[in-house]
Amino acid sequence: VGSSPGDAELRPHPAQPPTEDTAFISIQAFPALLDLPQDLEVSTVGCGSRHTAIVTRGGELYTWGWGKYGQLGHGDNASTDHPRRVQHLVAKGQQVEEVVCGPWTTYVCVLE
Repeated sequence: VGSSPGDAELRPHPAQPPTEDTAFISIQAFPALLDLPQDLEVSTVGCGSRHTAIVTRGGELYTWGWGKYGQLGHGDNASTDHPRRVQHLVAKGQQVEEVVCGPWTTYVCVLE
């Protein structure tokens, strides 16, 4: 198969090795299956530029992805490829009603 001068071959950019204070986060431009415990029923999904959040039917909030600005809500700036329940809301006895993710932020509507 020939190619025209305007065709570009897609190649991954060479990855820089992670340093001690950075975590590798898989950013995918295509849908991927996510393993959640079977008893969780997702009611709402929010997608930011590099992080994702879900709300379960029971009002629990799980987040994952790039967390450099604390947008995952876990009390740190760590990033993770695995959904983690936001424990701060559990400690406060709050149930999440809705979640909206921005580029570097996460907005949560809670019930007390």
